[in-house]
Amino acid sequence: MNPILECKSLTKIYSGFTALSDVNLTLERGRIIGLLGSNGSGKTTLLKLINGLLLPDSGNIQIAGKTPGIETKKIVSYLPEKTYLADWMKISQVVKFFQDFYENFNPKKAYDMLADLKIDPERQLKTLSKGTKEKVQLILVMSREADLYCLDEPIGGVDPAARDYILNTIINNYRKNSTILISTHLIADIEKVLDEVIFLKEGSIILHSSVDDVRAAENKSIDSLFREVFKC
Repeated sequence: MNPILECKSLTKIYSGFTALSDVNLTLERGRIIGLLGSNGSGKTTLLKLINGLLLPDSGNIQIAGKTPGIETKKIVSYLPEKTYLADWMKISQVVKFFQDFYENFNPKKAYDMLADLKIDPERQLKTLSKGTKEKVQLILVMSREADLYCLDEPIGGVDPAARDYILNTIINNYRKNSTILISTHLIADIEKVLDEVIFLKEGSIILHSSVDDVRAAENKSIDSLFREVFKC
């Protein structure tokens, strides 16, 4: 089976600033992977390239053997860092929109998760707190039966009490041959669900390994190693 993601010598430059430099990366199916780095390290840029929202300046990127575009959007489910839903819409209207737009969207799964979090689907988005909006966005993204989920800071805006539920939602709502790529700075919270980690520093990958191998080699948690590598 082909890898779900391959990047070869991937480079992205903004107005003379190199956001990503010669990134080589292969992700296999059936893994939960942490994309970890400090602010400005290139995490969001990489996720946008994977989702076809940006074009590389050089290098190559393949999703299931295809260049990011219309075909790959059918198999990639993306949670951006910032809220993108129209405030005037009710949650139920957004669910219907996703159902109409994505063939692989499961509305029952979405409504079940909304009920679990006691979120009324008839509420307008503009009446929700920032954290609740982020929960709704994550529910929509995880209700698709995608091959690759790209989640940019999925627990950054939610209260600590909801984080365990959200992490369990991530774990329990993806197919075994799917891969989840999670960008986050809350490493201690998310470490327990990860199979692999990628450390991205100043646009370059300085570590890509299984969590178990890192712990065995370094004799410390991923969070502790991250703090050591990225200390100011």
